[in-house]
Amino acid sequence: MARVKRGNVARKRRNKILRLARGFQGSNGSLFRTANQRVMKALCNAYRDRRRINAAARINGTSYSRLMGGLKKADVRLNRKMLAQLAVADPASFTTVVSAAGR
Repeated sequence: MARVKRGNVARKRRNKILRLARGFQGSNGSLFRTANQRVMKALCNAYRDRRRINAAARINGTSYSRLMGGLKKADVRLNRKMLAQLAVADPASFTTVVSAAGR
């Protein structure tokens, strides 16, 4: 069996992960192995938080996509992590944010 050198394929795979990890602190954004772990964790958290935001938005009578579109039009600059924390920890303030997006 011939030896297979994965030059371009391996480099592209690593660079894809490192691009996603850009901005992470320390070696989490520069070393492939730690960056890969952090990226996987970040993607899991993002998926989980979108589900939380959607559930809280539906309680308030809208959907995730309409909420995010309304927030963008209203120029409300809250990231999804903060929205998810509001949805879980302080539903009253999340309702205020939803009403601001509905205008």
